[in-house]
Order: sequence, then structure tokens, then C-alpha cells
Amino acid sequence: MNILDQDIMYLPGVGPNRKKMLSNELGIETYGELLEYYPYKYVDRSKVYKIHELTGDMPFVQVVGHILSFETFPMGARKERVVAHFTDGTAICDLTWFNGGKYAKQNYRIGTEYLVFGKPTVFNNRINFTHPDLDDAAKTDLSTMGLQPYYNTTEKMKKSGLNSRAIERLTKTLIEKLPTLPETLPDFLIAEKHLMGRDEAFRNVHYPQNAKDLERARLRLKFEELFYVQLNILRYASDQRQKYRGYVFSQVGETFNTFYHNYLPFPLTEAQKRVIREIRKDMGSGRQMNRLLQGDVGSGKTLVALMTMLIAIDNGYQACIMAPTEILAEQHLQTIMTFLKDMDLRVALLTGIVKGKRRQEVLDGLLDGTIHILVGTHAVIEDTVQFARLGFVVVDEQHRFGVAQRAKLWSKSINPPHVLVMTATPIPRTLAMTLYGDLDVSVIDELPPGRKPVRTTHVFDTGMTSLYEGIRQQINEGRQIYIVFPLIEESEKSDLKNLEDGFEVLRQAFPEFRLSKVHGRMKPKDKEDEMQRFVSGETQILVATTVIEVGVNVPNASVMVILDAQRFGLSQLHQLRGRVGRGADQSFCILVTPFKLSEDTRKRIDIMCDTNDGFRIAEADLKLRGPGDLEGTQQSGMAFDLKIADIARDGQLVQMARETAQPIIEEDPTCCSEKYAILWRRLREIRKTNINWAAIS
Repeated sequence: MNILDQDIMYLPGVGPNRKKMLSNELGIETYGELLEYYPYKYVDRSKVYKIHELTGDMPFVQVVGHILSFETFPMGARKERVVAHFTDGTAICDLTWFNGGKYAKQNYRIGTEYLVFGKPTVFNNRINFTHPDLDDAAKTDLSTMGLQPYYNTTEKMKKSGLNSRAIERLTKTLIEKLPTLPETLPDFLIAEKHLMGRDEAFRNVHYPQNAKDLERARLRLKFEELFYVQLNILRYASDQRQKYRGYVFSQVGETFNTFYHNYLPFPLTEAQKRVIREIRKDMGSGRQMNRLLQGDVGSGKTLVALMTMLIAIDNGYQACIMAPTEILAEQHLQTIMTFLKDMDLRVALLTGIVKGKRRQEVLDGLLDGTIHILVGTHAVIEDTVQFARLGFVVVDEQHRFGVAQRAKLWSKSINPPHVLVMTATPIPRTLAMTLYGDLDVSVIDELPPGRKPVRTTHVFDTGMTSLYEGIRQQINEGRQIYIVFPLIEESEKSDLKNLEDGFEVLRQAFPEFRLSKVHGRMKPKDKEDEMQRFVSGETQILVATTVIEVGVNVPNASVMVILDAQRFGLSQLHQLRGRVGRGADQSFCILVTPFKLSEDTRKRIDIMCDTNDGFRIAEADLKLRGPGDLEGTQQSGMAFDLKIADIARDGQLVQMARETAQPIIEEDPTCCSEKYAILWRRLREIRKTNINWAAIS
């Protein structure tokens, strides 16, 4: 048995109670999991200060001296504050215990020299250390102290004595107990990348002697973590390519050409043409296409998707577009029907509300091949839905669908259909390489001609009167307005009340106009009716939650007001802003916040006002919030649990890991070369853990 798989209970100092606490609070159950529980910061223990040098705003420091006397101050029933007066000959400071004072009085001796470590503060004009660490100075070798690690712990753990210092002691015991750990990367790779050995890296990441050793240790462990993620993704993609032949769509025929010459509503942008060429090449290559199409809101992704679906139809196959919500599916249907106008193609809708006779007609049409394009929600993947010849699938807003759902679509065809995944949420390159590593990426990076960028401004909630005036002016000029409330969680009753109350306030503020109201807890039919009233122009103001974030297309709506904008993430703000600016008029996005904002929030608001570039916004969002918080990434495959690497901050390492893994997979696609045996063995070990590797891609 590998020593790292040993039960943590048997590590000296743990036992059954602490094991339960470590398991419940941190998910640590084995030696290996404790070893991979990395410090979040380090404090330099090699330097000793003099007490007279200390100030109250310094970080953790240490001083050497002795206790002069103890003093006890009662603090109510059976509580006391214990203070030790401590000196190093240059000045006197106080060591204070609100808890554990009795232990301090019994165990620390007056006159004995101690090394005191803690955070200095000033109390009663004297330097004070609250609950400091004390070590016998005679038994402490400062030259071996190096950087002291600090570990995150929970309140529950602290109460039961498992604080950072306790975790540090357990880790020290483990490291002293471990034999030399076997290497998990081949020697040539370690030499080529100038990496520290694995055993040395683990010891140095917990107990570094200096900052340089720490940096090298972290680099080694981060690289290894990211390298195996990339190696696995590329191995998976390579397997898929070898396993699944794709349908060969060799011709661009009459359907495509008729549409292109007679029905194309406006000239394609260069970016759209480029992407169609990339997709066409994939479809004719003989291997199954898996391509991610990224493009900002309004960049014309749906048109590209439709034109590539027409190529499938020209080759005798059916196409299908899958959307995350009924509203978006119906909107896709309307858009496609408008584009195709009088062309002799049958397009059908399949969502939860298509029932009875209507549903049966759709199922029959798919099976006998008379339906060319199906637009639907996840209802499309139900077992009852069978196609005659499904050759092309478009998945819109991929992060709303799990990989298992995508795979279910494949089973509806002899060969898996070509898959085009579309997203209007721009994904930073490093994240795309990790989240969608098995997909080739296409980007539409220009807007259709005539589109004016949305003008974004930030106003404080004290200026609502003048904001209302601006809204009134826009409506009088014939425009429509969105006003969004932050109902982030559908279960938050207080948010719902804010929306209801806010709706009443707005009704009173604009008695001359008609208002619609939409939120996620309404019945689908009521929501649809309200949306329809706004789309048709019957109401001038739509008061809503983020349900309008994806897919509502009202070219006449030119103002988006986002209340409490500080409560939204950057990507979400960008998505909401994308609801306006769809017509020829100048559009506006107004971010309303209270005056008092955190620094991070202020940065978010500033970025929104500075740029309309979704990729810049996504990069900034990734840096500010980390990958786990980004819209949808929790569902879409951040299921691998990075212990030390950070996709947001280690972008260059992600790239390096990718570039290192790629040639290895190309050289050894069957994973059986002796040269790389150590890699395939390690990959098998990692895959046995609870990481949901399938979700990554």
C-alpha cells in the first residue's frame, strides 16, 4: 500500500476524534490529503526583533527575552485575563491570554528565556502580544526556522484545538515520518523544465528555508497539477477522435447557396466568414467535430450556426439546436424562421410545453426525416426523441448543460453528430483550455456593421430623481427600458420583496407608462405573457431579475438600468448589458450602487464603464473572482479540485503544461510507450481518485 493512502487516524497526534474533525471540515482522510493541504501564507521566523523596534502595525514578528512577572485581572464569572510582563533588555511588552491563562501561569517560568512569536498591537501605550506562541529559546535553533507556514482552519476546528499551529505540527510529524517520495514526472521533463524534485518540493512547500526554495517548490507542484489536467484532457480528446468517425459533409449545396444568395439579411463580417470556413473544414475532415464558438452578445453566432446547419441539410442530414431555457429556445425558433422565410425547410420546436398531438407530430417528423431542424431545450435528449439522420448539433450556452447531457445526444445517431458549442460568455483563454480542453475554439471578435457600442455609466442611488428623468426622456422618444433587481438566488425572500416594493415605487414614479414584471418564481405562462407584452411594445418598462440575462431580443429597448450593481459579477453585468444595443439607436447601461463600495467592487464597476470587450471583462472577472465563482463554471466542469494551482493567476503555467502535454499525446496516442510509462501510471492513479475527469471536458 502506498504510504500516502494511509488513514490519517494513525498519524501520531490525530486519533479518531481529530480524524473525524479533519474529515468533516477539510475532507482530509489520508496522509496524502494532509500533505496536499498547502499553507496559505508564510511568516519569516529567521529574524528576531528588539522590543523597542516594534510598532502596532507590523505583521507577525518574534522577540527573545524573559518573563518578569504575571498579573491577573478578573473578567466576570470564572473568567480572567492573564498578562505576563516580558523584557529583552531594550523595553518591556505584555503577553496577554484571555483563554488559557491558567496554562500559561503553570507552564511558563519567570526568568527563563523564551522565543515569543505573535502579532504586535499597542494597548495602554505598550506593545502587546495576544495569545502568542512561546518556545524555549535554549532549545530553538533560529538558523533552521525559515518561513513558518499558516494553514486555513474553520471556527469549529479552532474551538477543538485544531488551529493553524496544530495543523503545522501534524504536517511536521508526517514529513518526518515519510520516506523519500517516488517521482511522478520523467527525469528528462524535470531537467528540461528546471523543476525541483517531487519529494523536495513537498518538504519545501511546508517548511521552506527561504523565499527562493518556496517559489521553486510551488512552481513544481503547480506545474505537475496543471500538466496532468492537460494530459488527461488531451488524451480524452485524442481517444474521441480515434474512436468516433465523423460524418463527411463534402458538399455545400443548393440549400446553403439559396440562403446565402437570396435570404442573407446583411453581409457577413470577416470574423463570421472565418468561423464558417473553420467549421466547414472540420465537417469535411472525416472526424467528428467538437468546436466551441465564442462571441459577444450580438456578434452573430446564431446566423453562423444556422448556415452550418444548412450544410448538414445539403448532405442529407438533420440538425438540432439545444438551448437552456424555453424562452431562449422559442427565440431561436423565431430567429431561424425569420432568416429562412420562404425556404422549403421544416423547422420544429420541442420544449416541455409542446404536448399531446403537437408533440407526437414533432416526434413523427424527426423519425421520418421530414423535419430538417429541431429547436429545443433539454427535452431533446429524452429517450422518446429519435431522429432519422442526426448529423449536426448546436448547443447554446454550454455551461448550462452537463457533459452527460451532451453525450446523450451522440447516442441518437450511428456516428456521433458534429457538435458546435456556442457561448456568449467570453471565456479567458486559460480557462477555455482547461474547461473545454477537448474542443477546438473559434471566436467571432467583431460586431456587425452599424452596431453602436453601449455607453455605460455609474450613478449612486442618491441620484435616482435625475435617473428617472433620463428614463422618461428615452421613453418619450419611443424607446423601452429594462430595470433589473438583484434577485440572485430565487429563494431569497428579501430580494423578492425588494422587487415587489421596487415595482410599486416605479409604478408611482411613472404613472403615465405601462410596466411589466418578470422573475424566476412566476409560472412559465405568466412570465411568457409579461415578456410578450414588452416585446410587442405594449409595456414601456420591464422590471425584472436576471431571468432576462440570456436571450431576450428587443431591438427597441435602449436603456438597461441595473440596481445594486455591486451584487453582480462582471460577466453577469456584461450579459445584462448585452440585452440593449441591438437596434440602430445609441443605447445606455446605467449601473446604480450605494456610495460606499469595496475596492474590488469599484474595480468591477470601473472595468464595465471602460470597455465593452467581453474577453477583457472575462479576464478581469477571472482575476478578481477566481474560476470557481465564474458564471456556470461550477456546473460545467471545475470538478477537478486544484489544490495549489490557480487558473486565474497561473495562466502562463497552464499554457506551458498544455504545450508540454500536446507533443507527448501526439507521439504516444495509445499511451503505451515505455518512455512515458511513468506518466500513464500516474494518470491511472489520479483517475482512481474522486475527481470527475469527464466533467472537465
